[in-house]
Amino acid sequence: MTFSELQVPPLDTARRLAEQGDFDGAVAILTELVADPDGPDRAQAAVGLAVVLDERGDHEAARAAARVALATGHPEFAAQAACHLAQGFEREGRAEQARGAWQAVLGVGTAAYVPLARLALARLAVEAGDYDEAESELRAALAVAGPDVGAHAAQQLADLLLERGEPGEAAEVLLEALEVAPEEEVARLRVQLGIAHLELACAEFAGAVEDGGDAPTSGLAIELLARTLPLRGRADDAGRVWTYGLEHEDETLAAEVRLRYDRDA
Repeated sequence: MTFSELQVPPLDTARRLAEQGDFDGAVAILTELVADPDGPDRAQAAVGLAVVLDERGDHEAARAAARVALATGHPEFAAQAACHLAQGFEREGRAEQARGAWQAVLGVGTAAYVPLARLALARLAVEAGDYDEAESELRAALAVAGPDVGAHAAQQLADLLLERGEPGEAAEVLLEALEVAPEEEVARLRVQLGIAHLELACAEFAGAVEDGGDAPTSGLAIELLARTLPLRGRADDAGRVWTYGLEHEDETLAAEVRLRYDRDA
């Protein structure tokens, strides 16, 4: 071994060995670094050890290494370790353990990782059917995320609000996101905003029908509602709206709807 090789930091040597597939060699170096409680590289080495052990298939040992890194409280590597733990638990379908690990990320408090943890907690909440919790986590993510992650959080929150029948709230979220979104996210946000506006339009058309205006106005509202619903994948509902208008007890309104229905025949 040359003098220059002796000067290579152990972490770099371990990384090189892992990249070459020599996991045992990397583990040996990293384990020695982790064993030194006062070592300056202990937290980083513990994270690296967790990654290499996972690659080697030693998942429980990898978790133990990640917990060592987490216990150091290092702002960067403790957060990385908690993310590593959480992602591993999610891959195994262990939702409660994953939730605890993502909450540990929040406990570390490193700004770069907090939005990711919030998004993950929202995802777990959706999977558990807790939509109130999911909405809360997504709003929390939006409050601290940068433009890139914020755009994803806004998209997910808008989808959730649309599913919950709150298109107005969804539109507000998307409009705010568009003000700061990176260029590559703008088109997707605009499509979602259009969907929210379609839902709002359907609600307004339905409200106009329920308000019982004059025959031309009600006929127009019925037509617009019936022609918009299929754009949201609700063709069956559109058929029921046409039937409602065509069979309406008010003959004048029914005739108005019939003209509108037949003009494309």
